[in-house]
Amino acid sequence: MRRLALLVAVATGLAGAAGAQEALSVTEVGQILAQAASEAEARGRPATVAVVDRVGNVLGVYRMDGANQADPGFSTLGVAADPTLRTVTVPSNPKGSDTGFNGVAFIPDTLAAIAKAVTGAFLSSQGNAFSTRTASQIVQDHFNPGEANTPSGPLYGVQFSQLPCSDLSRRLSDGTVGPKRSPLGLSADPGGLPLYKNGVLVGGVGAIADGSYGLDANIFDRDQDVDELIAIAGAAGFDAPTSIRADRITVDGKLLRFADAGRGSLVRDPANPRALAAIAGSVLAVPGYFSGTLQAGQVFLSAGSGIVRDDATFGTAAAVLLDQTGAPRFAPQAGTDLTTAEVRAILRHALTVAGTARAQIRNPLGSSAQVTISVVDGTGRVLGLVRTLDAPVFGTDVSLQKARSAAFLSSTQAASFIRIADGARTLAIEPSLLPYLTQAQALLGAGAFADGVAMSARAIGNLGRSTFPDGIGGTPSGPLSRSASEATPFSTGLQLDLVFLDIASHVLFVRGNAAADVATQCTRLPAPLGTRVLANGLQVFPGGVPIFRGQTLVGGVGVSGDGIDQDDMVAFLGLHRAAIELGTGIANAPAARRADQLTPRGTRLRYVSCPVAAFLGSRSSNVCAGL
Repeated sequence: MRRLALLVAVATGLAGAAGAQEALSVTEVGQILAQAASEAEARGRPATVAVVDRVGNVLGVYRMDGANQADPGFSTLGVAADPTLRTVTVPSNPKGSDTGFNGVAFIPDTLAAIAKAVTGAFLSSQGNAFSTRTASQIVQDHFNPGEANTPSGPLYGVQFSQLPCSDLSRRLSDGTVGPKRSPLGLSADPGGLPLYKNGVLVGGVGAIADGSYGLDANIFDRDQDVDELIAIAGAAGFDAPTSIRADRITVDGKLLRFADAGRGSLVRDPANPRALAAIAGSVLAVPGYFSGTLQAGQVFLSAGSGIVRDDATFGTAAAVLLDQTGAPRFAPQAGTDLTTAEVRAILRHALTVAGTARAQIRNPLGSSAQVTISVVDGTGRVLGLVRTLDAPVFGTDVSLQKARSAAFLSSTQAASFIRIADGARTLAIEPSLLPYLTQAQALLGAGAFADGVAMSARAIGNLGRSTFPDGIGGTPSGPLSRSASEATPFSTGLQLDLVFLDIASHVLFVRGNAAADVATQCTRLPAPLGTRVLANGLQVFPGGVPIFRGQTLVGGVGVSGDGIDQDDMVAFLGLHRAAIELGTGIANAPAARRADQLTPRGTRLRYVSCPVAAFLGSRSSNVCAGL
């Protein structure tokens, strides 16, 4: 009976993802804003609140009179002079000279609220409900934060995804299709929650009232965080199902956090909010995100959402991305060194592995992994992208980041490309990239990132942590990270510095200090075939491997969505099985070329780490060993 109940629950969850026609109406968006604003009013803490749908369309932004319009504290922006990011200085004209700095820098409240709402929506699904507090727990330099000598959070670095410059993420000008970008990447500041309607994920709500865009550095206490309380009020009636909330899900035996307070901590009954029109404030247009008129959300897996079901292309249940005209965005295609048949086979086999893999961050137990899979050529050009039906939306952008990161840093051109990007700096505030290359060469040898060593996303993460080995206090940082005394979740090192100017330019555009928005391709790295290398940013947690043909690098595959070991396995085994089927020479990197042959400072880098109990209905273990 228990097994039958689990199967029914799994089927119900997938039905919610694939068939339920649920979306927020304009009236419901207004209701959520009114509930949140009423709580803020009752507390005397004017807030700014945002609501988005599941693919990140901003449906409403409300700023109460007296709300803090800027955060002078923590920031996603940073400069070398202040690596802790307590103070930020940006130019008034990011495309001009380095003169005329206005000395005023802040994160606009509207962008903080939107980023929180997007995070609540994008990290969640029908099988898991995660909040920005959950995000805070899993992106810091220890997991759990505050525990000495523990590895970094499993999603360390995910905050630098969904970037405003991403060439995958859609913009307001693209209509309603998603996934949409986030102005500050994903947020780790409590106050962002997912929204569910009749048990179906329909979006997220984000609130900021405390004037600080930060994180929860101590998860061993229970906070009364005003931003989170206001978001809880907004989400009332659209609450996440209890059975799938983060606090019902464990990772590495540790219970995740969802919220430190509940409905009982509110001072005003959200079932009887004040009318929004009666609360001093206004619905506010946000350049690049929101027109100023409340909008209805899109039904997920409808053409209007930009993600639709397509079982025919891959012969199994799957979803693909559409553009605003309804045309497929990333149908399998040939690249410089990969054929269409090879790309399709890699995606199809990876889907099959995911469908039989045991999910890590999803309820009920016994669910299969839900992921997004991307394939790129050696220059990072997208050759194909596919999703399972209920994969969290954040993984769409992240899977592409992982594929590109593995392909780029496995290339013999990576070091020279980093030097080219460093030479393209024109502003004094732009961080130099050369120290990271110098540090990598000192640790790995003079040929680092030029010798063709195959770098997986996991190996890149090994090199991109504030301690090396990861989590061991008192050790020097990895070469791609800032030093342990300087690194923060808002400033991870090369990952941020590659896109620093992109984020700064975008914030200035939203503030009205720059006439043009940031371009739709991140970094100053070269664009060999018209697409910049790492055009949606670098990613530094597991789930991506390079693709080889013999001894030649030909591309990368990235996976993201349902646990980092699962991501590794789906990418690695998907490519391996495609190679066996096709016999065309494509394969995982030759074992002798892989990063796990390196032992810097006596510590062996990791290439992939596959789950112990990998597959549903099977006792097989060590499924990646020897391949």
